[in-house]
Amino acid sequence: MLSALPRSAVPDPDLLVGFDTADDAAVYRVSPDVAIIQTVDFFPPMVDDPYAFGQVAAANALSDIYAMGGTPKLALNLFCFPSDKLPREAIQAILMGGADKVLEAGAALCGGHTIEDPEPKYGLAVTGFVHPDKVLANSSAKEGDLLLLTKPIGSGVLTTAAKAELLNDNAYKKLVKVMTTLNAGAQKAMLNYHVSSCTDITGFGLLGHLREMAEGSGLTAEVIANDVPLMDDAVPFANVGIIPGGAYRNREFIGDRVSIAESVKRSTADLLFDPQTSGGLLISLPEKEAYKLLSDIRSFAPETAVIGRMKAKTERVIEVI
Repeated sequence: MLSALPRSAVPDPDLLVGFDTADDAAVYRVSPDVAIIQTVDFFPPMVDDPYAFGQVAAANALSDIYAMGGTPKLALNLFCFPSDKLPREAIQAILMGGADKVLEAGAALCGGHTIEDPEPKYGLAVTGFVHPDKVLANSSAKEGDLLLLTKPIGSGVLTTAAKAELLNDNAYKKLVKVMTTLNAGAQKAMLNYHVSSCTDITGFGLLGHLREMAEGSGLTAEVIANDVPLMDDAVPFANVGIIPGGAYRNREFIGDRVSIAESVKRSTADLLFDPQTSGGLLISLPEKEAYKLLSDIRSFAPETAVIGRMKAKTERVIEVI
């Protein structure tokens, strides 16, 4: 849809990242040593607890800054809600959840904007800083790079199960913990290495975001299905067909650009398309450094895994084996 929008008549050399590469944030150079990253994200509740919803929504918005290699600095609330139906306590809890995550990120929450809306929606507009020479895009992977994923996938399946009241308390707590965990640690660790490309995994699912990385880089991504970290509680639900509608839309979006080996379980394949909320970072970097970074990140995110590699372009953009 963005392809139809007008571009500036005079190209601006300081606009380092616009919407041409499907990155989730814009990057603009303001000096030789500083570029600003701007992003915005908000959505309806995916969990019942208002405070947890505020945390998840904020972590999800902040993730775009981390994926570009930047550090969040300023945040503004975006909040839509029915003032005559949503209790004041719930409104305060949502905002407090978001504020606590912004504080954890070391950024400043500077107000925001609210509007009347029949359905609650919450998120943030976030500004971050990055050195212009250290911007990470989702379209600059190199042939031979390994792919690291820093969080397990399956949140779409589990939030669907939760809405149907099928998720037990323990599974719900583990789900919320994954979604509220900032990608700050992974971002800090990867800055010590020669990362080629990075993106965060959200609504398009693992394969949807990997498609953008592979196509933008002119390569094919090979994914080893059994190496992809999955949320334990998501597998049994996927096995019985508890799959969100977004997963089917993601599969349709990717279409015949992906090949999936017959040996890959159907439930695993479904989870590869599962839309994520506040998912992990997908990092592409040279093999000689990948396992060192893996060890660094596993010290605080033990489910981080090498899930595949980038290789010369073939008939498919993604090959799942």
